[in-house]
Amino acid sequence: MPIITASEQSEIVSLLSAGTFFGALLSAPMGDITGRRMGLILSSFVFIFGVILQTAATAIPLFVTGRFFAGLGVGLISALVPLYQSESLPKWIRGAVVGSYQFAITVGLFIAAIVDYATKDRNDTGSYRIPIAVQFAWGLIMISGMLFLPETPRFYIKQGKNEKACKSLSRLRRLNVDHPALVEEIAEIQANHEYELSLGKASYLDCFRGTLGKRLATGCLLQALQQLTGVNFIFYYGTSFFTSSGISNPFIITVITDVVNVTSTLPGLYMIEKWGRRPMLFWGAVGMFVCQMIVAATGTALPNSVVANKVLIAFVCVYIFFFASTWGPIAWVVTGEIFPLKARAKCLSMTTATNWLLNWAIAYATPYLVNPGPGNANLQAKVFFIWGGFCLVCAVFVYFLIYESKGLSLEQVDEMYAKENRAWKSTSFVPTVSFQEVRGMGGESRKQSLAEIEAGAIRRKSQAPVEKSMNGV
Repeated sequence: MPIITASEQSEIVSLLSAGTFFGALLSAPMGDITGRRMGLILSSFVFIFGVILQTAATAIPLFVTGRFFAGLGVGLISALVPLYQSESLPKWIRGAVVGSYQFAITVGLFIAAIVDYATKDRNDTGSYRIPIAVQFAWGLIMISGMLFLPETPRFYIKQGKNEKACKSLSRLRRLNVDHPALVEEIAEIQANHEYELSLGKASYLDCFRGTLGKRLATGCLLQALQQLTGVNFIFYYGTSFFTSSGISNPFIITVITDVVNVTSTLPGLYMIEKWGRRPMLFWGAVGMFVCQMIVAATGTALPNSVVANKVLIAFVCVYIFFFASTWGPIAWVVTGEIFPLKARAKCLSMTTATNWLLNWAIAYATPYLVNPGPGNANLQAKVFFIWGGFCLVCAVFVYFLIYESKGLSLEQVDEMYAKENRAWKSTSFVPTVSFQEVRGMGGESRKQSLAEIEAGAIRRKSQAPVEKSMNGV
């Protein structure tokens, strides 16, 4: 088989990343125009088209074209999945289910490692066609599953299709359309959306202004820092790093790290609704920082020690535990919760694109940071000092910018951002607004805070019995 040059390898990797970046950005218009459900179905077809091109390719040009379309589909799906999940789920299970998106990613990484290992010794086109063709199954599973699921009720509310929204929520909650709890939930979603629209629509430029701009910055920084914790260094370059560190049979170590990644996500899915977003992200960052510093110090001070290698492997696994149970799933949970309905698709597309952009940048830069040779930094284990430094930044970021949204509906998260200016005080926030009550406050709402509007609604409500009794007299 022909040897792939370094430039061709770079082209193959970078075009997939380019596709994911642009796919994430395109997810907003697709999700808002076709709907979240149909958007996922169409995105899966884009992905499958890319897989077909790669599988059929016998030369680099067609193969990299397929990589771009496969990446485009992955980028679209990666933004639309947490969007669909967040808009469909009740608040008491939303965090765990949206977090399961990351669990599926870890399972995919593990399966990919096994398939790659099973085909690595083949000397025919099956060495690349089999791992790529396996991806057909996941695209077909996505399409088949979405055919049986309803569109999100919040998308129907956004489109002004209230009757369809009721039917969708009825299927998702398994309640009759006239059930009091379902009627109340739909009314609150609708009233919240009308209130947000009374403050103005959400163009892309509006997403960078005011409290919405603060939320967008939080989401983009969260996704960027998730990548800068260095987790993909382990999964992209773990085998070569362990080999250069003198560890025998590095593939077995890579499988172990994949297993730790999968299993460690599960306790995080349970704890996210028990402990909350802020404490898990904060202590997860602290735990990762400690592990990174130990790995960096050990690998630097004792580069050829057998004992040091065992310590390195152990703390890499502990680091993965902290990441997989906290920053891995919760970054997707938080970005799926913090945006108002009118701008949710646009903002989620930009936060997801940030994730893919940093994913590409780190994958591109890491060989130059770690490897020996002219023009390279040859950091070896010292690169963990960099990842550890970013983990410390993560902890500070969480304290000052991440709001606690555990137990809140998406509409109550909007209320929290409107009322509470300090993230570290959000743990004591108690929602008090009924958007159904503030809905009728009129155009003055643009000039008032939500607290002022709420106070006006309460005054109006308290005056209503008095006026009624006076009219009766």
